Amino acid sequence: MQKQNEYDNKRKKTLRWGYLFAVGALCVFVLFIARIVVLQNTNVQEIKDDYINNNYRTATLKAARGNLYASDGSILATTVMRYDVFLDFKTMKDTVYTNNIGALTDSLSKMFGKPRAEFRKKFDEQRRKKNQYYTLVRGLDFDQYDRIRKFPIFRKGKNKGGFIIDRNYKRELATSEIGAGTIGIDNGVVKAGLEGAFSKYLTGTNGQRLEQRVNSLQWKPIDFWKVKEPTDGQDVYTTLDLRIQDIAHSALEKQLINFEAEHGTVIVMEVATGKVRAMVNLRKIEPGIYEDAYNYALKDNIEPGSTFKTVSLLAAMDDGFIDENTTVNVGNGVWTYAKQRISDGHGGGTYEISDVLAKSSNVGTAKLITKFYADKPQIFLDHLKRWKLFDKMDIELPGITKPRFVTPESKKWNAAALASLSYGYASNINLLQLTTFYNGIANRGKMLKPLFIDKIMKDGKTIFEAKEEVIVKKMASEKAIQMMTSALTKAVEKGTAKSIFTPNLRMAGKTGTARFEYWLPGPMKYRASFAGFYPADNPKYTCYVMISEPNVSKGFYGGTVSAPVFKEIAGKTFLKTPQNVEKEMLVDRKVNLNKMVEPNVKVAVNNKQMPSVVGLIGKNVIPQLENLGYRVDFKGVGRIKEQFPLEGTRISKNQRIYLSLQN
Repeated sequence: MQKQNEYDNKRKKTLRWGYLFAVGALCVFVLFIARIVVLQNTNVQEIKDDYINNNYRTATLKAARGNLYASDGSILATTVMRYDVFLDFKTMKDTVYTNNIGALTDSLSKMFGKPRAEFRKKFDEQRRKKNQYYTLVRGLDFDQYDRIRKFPIFRKGKNKGGFIIDRNYKRELATSEIGAGTIGIDNGVVKAGLEGAFSKYLTGTNGQRLEQRVNSLQWKPIDFWKVKEPTDGQDVYTTLDLRIQDIAHSALEKQLINFEAEHGTVIVMEVATGKVRAMVNLRKIEPGIYEDAYNYALKDNIEPGSTFKTVSLLAAMDDGFIDENTTVNVGNGVWTYAKQRISDGHGGGTYEISDVLAKSSNVGTAKLITKFYADKPQIFLDHLKRWKLFDKMDIELPGITKPRFVTPESKKWNAAALASLSYGYASNINLLQLTTFYNGIANRGKMLKPLFIDKIMKDGKTIFEAKEEVIVKKMASEKAIQMMTSALTKAVEKGTAKSIFTPNLRMAGKTGTARFEYWLPGPMKYRASFAGFYPADNPKYTCYVMISEPNVSKGFYGGTVSAPVFKEIAGKTFLKTPQNVEKEMLVDRKVNLNKMVEPNVKVAVNNKQMPSVVGLIGKNVIPQLENLGYRVDFKGVGRIKEQFPLEGTRISKNQRIYLSLQN
């Protein structure tokens, strides 16, 4: 009986707890259902707006822009990492702060040259406020960042030392040989120069990360909630040759200073490929000081003057109207045509066709062109159209102008217009287009598109390589091209450019002296030009030089002002016979070149550990690391002097490696 009572008591107790559990479960279920009903009938957007959107945001992680290189691999523009340092005083442990603050402020004082007491006062104040995102310093380079992160307290990192780093990218020019006007800009609003031209390749894909509000002005990144890593841009290798660019820059600047000119331009194009090896644009900002800030070669349409006579006479040569035996009587160098007075600045008499170019005769050119084309000017103009001189050039660089010519359809056309057009007036054209025309003659009649891009690379691999693009397959007959080449060569040897003649290097070219703004009162303004190619017998480079508004008291003719720049560029870039060289330097000393070339050391990552690359040549190491799947940020050129991560550090694929190279 007693056992039965014990059994009943246990059973009742078990049932009681069972009922209580069932009731509890039912209550939780009811609350859960009620919560669902409440949420379904609650303005979720209001909660999102009131709390989430006000306290969290998705911020953009900007992708690094690809590097811009010269053709030899020299960096023209690069994206460098800059580091902003913030401090979370709430995270710092009391003992860590108390025991190390003196050493920290001492280190900061030495680094930034400020009293340690100033840092201590600020830090104590921010610690009392429990500031979680205090701005310590912005814009540190890698060397500075690498130094400051090892300071007391900071070396404990974010969670214990409150050391927060925000990385940003900054675009910097890496060479002084090419100025901002040529390299250009892409700031999201304005696109110009090489940067603007190749922006679609250089621009990477931005990433995202989540940030939490600290106060009304500051947001703190939540690193472990990154949504998407950025993808850096591609590297673009331009056609510019820094050696030729430097030679052209120096020669032009020297002449601008000498003649007190307002601005000047040089273009050097490789004949066989159309690759632009140098493009210099300099303008005066104060007496004797010039800067590259505007691309006159592309953006200015000018009346070319006598360099256009080559265009006019090649048309007549191709049509068979003139040959080596053609002569023209220029009289005393003055001729009136359709009530327009045309004059020469060089002599008179009867000229052979080569003399018309060599002596740059306005009268001779106008007489020949009007004689053959006055009744049918469209035939003459059709040559210009076939040579694409009416078209806006299809090139990568933005801002190039479209040529303008006075034609029979124009309101400005009159009986004298064809004569004016023949010797470089009644037209406006940019210098790159004229350079391309001269390059076509140098290339035996094959006109090529000017190229500014050599190749595009990504992670050390070539993904695009530029090839020559033919604009006009055959500009004129072989005979006409040969005749024009001979005439241009004679212009240097015996004509208006004979001052630059040298027996060591045969050059062909045409001087130009054009007046502009001649309709305005005041002193006459001139543009002095020289266009040509070298060596004349087997052309390697075409070069166009234009100098605007030289001091007329010092000179203003193309042969005096611009031709010497051409000669200096030609001599220093392609001189067959050495000049002013000591005989001892020409003796064959049988130098073992293998001893002068350092072998390319192979870099290997074993057991996922960072190898030592300090002391190795950067241009050999960086592509290897990138091909292995690592992202490399570097500063400077030459040998590697510092690396991060350090040797032996465990690294993973797609990790960023920082290298500091000797400058």
